[in-house]
Amino acid sequence: MASRFLYLLRHGEAAQDGSLTVSGEQQAHLTGERLRGVPLAAIHHSPQARAVRTAQIIGGYLPGVLVLESVLIDDYIPSDPDPAELPGPHARLVETYSRPERSVGAGLALEALERFAVAGPPDADSHELLITHNFVIGWFVRDALGAADWRWLGLNQQNAALTVIMYSHGMPPALVSFNDAAHLTGPLRWTGFPAALRPATC
Repeated sequence: MASRFLYLLRHGEAAQDGSLTVSGEQQAHLTGERLRGVPLAAIHHSPQARAVRTAQIIGGYLPGVLVLESVLIDDYIPSDPDPAELPGPHARLVETYSRPERSVGAGLALEALERFAVAGPPDADSHELLITHNFVIGWFVRDALGAADWRWLGLNQQNAALTVIMYSHGMPPALVSFNDAAHLTGPLRWTGFPAALRPATC
């Protein structure tokens, strides 16, 4: 049975102006090396500068692979939960976004699933890469696990770590890997991750 493998990557570490830091550039190069042997059909990226640059670097390791921009995987809040029903820290984060922002994000998030969270051709495996943002990756993971719409909250992604979800006809999605940073050297791991959640050895 053929499957579609969706690779989800948070962009490399970025500076305040949205450009990649030196570490972010290194993370992207190492990810390109990691993905060199994967038969990707396309690389889709957010319009944000940090995702665009990450895609440019990775695309350099994969000649001939289409590199496409998609607003569906931009940096947005992917659902509009009621803050009163959330744990305190999650509620405070959600409340930093206006109701219109939350509504627009929820709409984009549903469109993103319709576009990308689907099985591919029935006769051959297919592979695509999404270079996107922390919340969006959490949104895809919580969908794959059948969790509540708000449960993307608390699913944190390292910069340039890979998450892979497999979609097959007639089967629920399968989370193959999450936050896989095996291609990153020690100092390049855990960037973008809340300090309180980092392992003590980091």
